[in-house]
Amino acid sequence: MKLYTRAQNSAGERVRIALNLKGIAYEYVAVSMLGPGEYSRINPQELLPALEVDGRVITQSAAILDYLEVAFPERPLLPADPVVRAQALAFGSVVAAEMHALTVQRVRRFLTSEMGAGEARVQHWVAHWLGLGFATLEGLLAARSADWQFCFGDEPGWADLFMVPQVANGRRLGIELGDYRRVTEIADRCRRLEPFRLAEPQMQPDYPGEPVPR
Repeated sequence: MKLYTRAQNSAGERVRIALNLKGIAYEYVAVSMLGPGEYSRINPQELLPALEVDGRVITQSAAILDYLEVAFPERPLLPADPVVRAQALAFGSVVAAEMHALTVQRVRRFLTSEMGAGEARVQHWVAHWLGLGFATLEGLLAARSADWQFCFGDEPGWADLFMVPQVANGRRLGIELGDYRRVTEIADRCRRLEPFRLAEPQMQPDYPGEPVPR
């Protein structure tokens, strides 16, 4: 099993967390180390990550996570209760579809290069969409049927692995998170766990700074 990714990629970090939580061995393939055009032949969209399984490729992090959940059910990422399971899936979709997708680097670059937005307007765009997203996540956590240690259970799972990299993105992009107590408390609790720590950008072999010892 090969995971095509790079250190600073929150969608790839989601998958790394899932692989770690499930205890699945994989080969880390840094896309920056591939030859020109090689990754586009693996994934025509050229977005990260992609998972290669026995020569077949799965793209999009949610699809990869679904594959891992079906193929390796021993340590589930999703709750058994059907309603809570659906809530966890919805929570992850808020991150992937309504926060990350609107504020990634390629969107910010397009706003600058094609729409003529200056740095202040791009930052306003990012703050607007991430602020709405974090407020939604906080509200969903407040409405849970139980005050679990993690998003939707007493063990970290699907919702947590979407949220934790997005919290790191928010902090990196200068978003004020003080109003989102549940979000930040759970994210910080997750980051103390080995599966999350080992998935962080600075722990990856292609991290552009000094790697942190494992």
